[in-house]
Order: sequence, then C-alpha cells, then structure tokens
Amino acid sequence: MTPINKVILDKNTSINPIWIMRQAGRYLPEFREIRSKNKDFIKLCLDENLSSEITLQPLKRFNLDAAIIFSDILMLPYALNQKVEFKKNFGPILGDLDISLASKYDEIDFIRKIFPVYKAIKKVSNNDLLKEKNTIGFVGAPWTLLVYILNKQSPKKKIKDNFFKDQFLINRILDLLDKFLKIHIKNQIENGANIIQIFDSWAGLLEGKDLPNYVYIPTLSLVDYVKSLNIPVICFPRGISNYKNYCEIVKPDVIGIDYDIDPKKIIKEIDIPVQGGLDPKTLLTDKENLKKQATRYLKIFKDHPYIFNLGHGVLPETDPNMMEYLVNIVKDFK
Repeated sequence: MTPINKVILDKNTSINPIWIMRQAGRYLPEFREIRSKNKDFIKLCLDENLSSEITLQPLKRFNLDAAIIFSDILMLPYALNQKVEFKKNFGPILGDLDISLASKYDEIDFIRKIFPVYKAIKKVSNNDLLKEKNTIGFVGAPWTLLVYILNKQSPKKKIKDNFFKDQFLINRILDLLDKFLKIHIKNQIENGANIIQIFDSWAGLLEGKDLPNYVYIPTLSLVDYVKSLNIPVICFPRGISNYKNYCEIVKPDVIGIDYDIDPKKIIKEIDIPVQGGLDPKTLLTDKENLKKQATRYLKIFKDHPYIFNLGHGVLPETDPNMMEYLVNIVKDFK
C-alpha cells in the first residue's frame, strides 16, 4: 500500500506523505525548456509524450509520494468544443460554449478530443518511478467550471452581478458537466489514476446560501461516483469558510485546505484525513522560515491522518532547492 493510501484508507498518523499542487510545471527549469518550444498550452497537454515527461520531472528530482498528471481543468470545456487558450501573464481566455451542440455530444466524441490525456496517465502510471507511489488524476468541480464557461476568464475576486440571471442555462450546463466529468473521471481511472482530486478553485466566490445548489450537491454527485469506482477522492474547495459543513455533506475521503484557514480550527472540526494548508509564498522566503512554517503544520496534524501539501499551487518563481528542502523537512519529521 502506498504511503498516501495508508493515510487515506488506514488513517495512519505515523507517516507524512507529500505531494504538491502544480509540482509539475513552471518553477522547474526542465519544464521551462519544454514550454519555450511549445507555446500552445492546450497542445502541450495533448502531447502524451511531453505531458507524461513533464508529470515525471518532479519525481526525478524530489522524494514525492505521488505524480499528478500535467493537464488542466479546462480540458473539459475544450473537449466540449469551447475555445480555450492561455494568454501569457493573463491566464485562460474562453470562447462561447454552444450548449445545443455540446448537448448532442456523446462519450466517443468527448474522449476523442482529449484521448492523449488518458494515454499520458497510462504512461505515467506504468513508469518505474511510480512504484509505491500514487498517480493522481483530477477534474475541476462543476461550480468552478461553470464560472469559467460563463465568465470566459478567471473571475479573480468576484463574479459578475448578472451571473445567475439565466437559471435555465446554468442548470443545462451543470447537467452537462455532471455527465462529462464522470466520463472524464472514469477514463482517468481506467488508465491508471488511483486517486482523483476535485479542484473547486472558485468556491470562495459564493455566499453561504448558494453553496448547496452550486457546490455541495454537484460535487457530492462526483464524489459518490468516484467512490463507486473504489478510488479515493480528495476535494479542495478553495476559499470556503465552513469546512465542517462541506465535509459532512460532500463526504470526500480527504479534504484539502487552503492557506487562509486556521489549521487549529480544522483539527477540532474535521474527522477525515486532511491535506495541505501551507502558504506557497513560504517557499519564497528563507529556509529557516520554511522549516518553521512547515513544522507548524506537521505538529498540528501529528495525531491526525495528514498529507502534506500547499494551500494552493506552487508559484512559478519558487526555487527548486527550496522545494527539495521542504520535502526533506516533511520526510525527516518524527
């Protein structure tokens, strides 16, 4: 059994497995070299050889306990024929989703569009570097994907005032997302993903009264589906304030926490395994501070099943030597 599975399934508290969100990517010079020759991000995600190579790069450097496939949550709207491009120093820009056309899509149409993603997962999961480690697949949560589909770019701080005006359209999109997210999850698992993480990056944009309709119910549908396939599921509802409610309703196997939440509050309220929490900016400071902050999380969760991670993705300006130092702190902690 892998160290992460021991924490999730056996609730083991004697080990501290670690993987890092966005561990494969922009802070590594070997990734930047590939990226400089491959300007189109979507095409790069759809190059099974390069995306699997990128996925494995951090495991060649660091003693991490999992690979997370180099891909993007927006591969799903892309597979539904919505135009998706990534603009340097801005982020994703999306076109219009033709809902009537997307509604006619079947599983074969969808898989054909992003099949290389699944082939990359297969290549990674069969690599010798993954012995005794997990291969993590992932999806965006329905709410976060809905935000991108309708907003057509990152909302940054808030959604538009008229965002909810067309409830009929919103419900059609959420139904569509439920169907194709399950197809996307199933194909990742069939090709070797043995954990699924659901990223709800924009959950924090909602008021409490809107969480049931847009976060709890749609995400629960996915969580139940992953569990039906006997695969652990991690949920990361970034920015929400009430993790206790979320865990009681959505019931993930692991809850990922962001860096704005007090870990001491989490330890009092949450029974299930916890992942993450450390502010990614800590890696931009010095070794003394990094050790202090990382050790704080390790001590707080010492008697609780815990997977070490950041409270968001690793930042592009992070020094790989600081990442190596962090991994060693976690591995050496007793």
